[in-house]
Amino acid sequence: MTTPGVHPTVELRTVGLPPSTPERVERALAAARDWLLARQAPDGFWCGELEGDTTLESYIILLDAFLGRRDRSAALARTIRDCALPDGGWAQYQGGPADLSVSTLSYFALKVAGEPEETPLMRRSRDVILGLGGADGANTYTRYHLALFGQVGWDTVPAIPPEMMLLPDNGAFTVYDMSSWSRTIFVPLSILWAKKPTVALPPSRGVKELFVEGGAAKPVERSAGWRRFFVGMDRSLKRFERLPGAGLLRRRALARARGWLIERLEDSDGLSAILPAMCNSVMALKVLGDDDRLAAELAHLDGLLLADDAHATIRVQPCLSPVWDTVLAAHALAESGLREHPALARAATWLLGKQTRRAGDWSRRNPAPPGGWSFEYANEFYPDVDDTCMALMVLRRVRGEVAEATQEAAVRRGLAWMLGMQNDDGGWASFDRGNDKRWLTEVPFADHNAMIDPSTADITGRVLESLSHFPEFTASHPAVQRALGFVRRAQESDGSWFGRWGVNHIYGTWQVLRGVRRIGEDLDAPYVRRGARWLEEHQNADGGWGESVASYDDPSWRGRGVSTPSQTAWALMGLMAAGELDGAAVRRGVRWLLEAQTADGTWEQEPWTGTGFPKVFYLNYHLYRHYFPLMALAHYRAARAG
Repeated sequence: MTTPGVHPTVELRTVGLPPSTPERVERALAAARDWLLARQAPDGFWCGELEGDTTLESYIILLDAFLGRRDRSAALARTIRDCALPDGGWAQYQGGPADLSVSTLSYFALKVAGEPEETPLMRRSRDVILGLGGADGANTYTRYHLALFGQVGWDTVPAIPPEMMLLPDNGAFTVYDMSSWSRTIFVPLSILWAKKPTVALPPSRGVKELFVEGGAAKPVERSAGWRRFFVGMDRSLKRFERLPGAGLLRRRALARARGWLIERLEDSDGLSAILPAMCNSVMALKVLGDDDRLAAELAHLDGLLLADDAHATIRVQPCLSPVWDTVLAAHALAESGLREHPALARAATWLLGKQTRRAGDWSRRNPAPPGGWSFEYANEFYPDVDDTCMALMVLRRVRGEVAEATQEAAVRRGLAWMLGMQNDDGGWASFDRGNDKRWLTEVPFADHNAMIDPSTADITGRVLESLSHFPEFTASHPAVQRALGFVRRAQESDGSWFGRWGVNHIYGTWQVLRGVRRIGEDLDAPYVRRGARWLEEHQNADGGWGESVASYDDPSWRGRGVSTPSQTAWALMGLMAAGELDGAAVRRGVRWLLEAQTADGTWEQEPWTGTGFPKVFYLNYHLYRHYFPLMALAHYRAARAG
């Protein structure tokens, strides 16, 4: 791994940084506030660019080819070429190594877009892919795209049968035992598996040259027992299709899957408002002959595209993040002292209009009325706990342009929904409750590493902070006691906490320390001191903090990486929450943020610090570099002022 880093045991030193005087902190806060306020939309929200790897552009090229369209393939292909690694192949994140599945899909998309096989880039990339084991070892989702275009046989991809839609709710498995994002990806994919469409490609646009073993999928490494069981199950499902009478059951299953899909397109910017599910739903509608809905769903997909006319490229976002960016920007501005600012009143009003009002998939295991917030502009079926707890924090501190009783009622609905999402282990997950059947991670198509949605320390810590805004919740409250028990059990042996939704242990450790501090936990508790000590030990020599995405694959990278504004802010907020305000680590970290701020009041950051699916898909939130440092400096100023 070539990602730059600093060994955690390196001797810390200050490199000539000026003192962080109150006046300098105040100037930095003012400049950062002005920068952020200038980027608020007139309606009151913020929405920064959300960046992922080149599978995103590849999906659109292949979707267009599936639909017989080619008008934007050249611009998308140019983006893929621009992101190639110097030695060939494509990475999952900035600074990372070539990844087999990302590289296979990106290479294939370029071929479909018309890239000749013998260009230097394609030769280098082909060598990289073959060196990683060939396309035979690509993940399930990549193989499905290859099957759609006849590059592998449908018999070589894991079966995703639509008959799963007919299973009873009280059985060992239903689709609601899968995480919400897996559910929305795999239900339309089950329609494609049942229909097995194949779009013919000219040989020059195929990728037979990427296979070592002729297209046969390599078995996923699992325990011998699980491997035998699920390989046998996969074979049985494929034999079932050929049995007499299977057609009738298949038609019923397809009708159920189609109805499920169409229902979830309502009040949504596409299925789950995330790109893989949206692309799959479009292809599923196409093979079902439901062309009437295609135009609207394709328009939603177009909303994820960012055209750069100057460079004749198109970038693709995995989804849009207006609620998430708005709650974090508004929270940072409120912390910095602008609670009464008109911009925040507009933000609160906009947020109130985004509260979900209908029962989604979550309602099967949460009896509370609707009241959560989703990540995107419109995604009624899939609110999430993370956005909801941040929205509640903002709305408890900032008045919108509505009657006080109206806002309070919305807040109470959101609180009830969030409490209803607490799991039996005391923690909170993202989109689902009781979604932790570990055996599902062993099924053949679960190699995207996100088959279930269990409780996580980072979200549970954020919920604790959110609950602290309600006086009835203290450290002695039963729900809080269960949550504190969960975070104590989730602590790693080195004192840190895993970061499910941010990179990585710096993120998780900050969230937990902030949450337990705000809810009133004893800061002298041994587990709190161990968490604070871990952050102190992983400060870089320049005073900042950083952690490479590589830490998800290699534990030796925990807390190691080039200093970044977002991760430095997280570590500072974690240490301040643990009572380390006057420590040398906090002083050095604040000085690093002050020095790193640009002349126009923001911060620059190249490494990615957002997480989609650990080990599979990562994110670069373009506003993380700004509102988290603003938040940290605001916390520092407030703490220094007592």
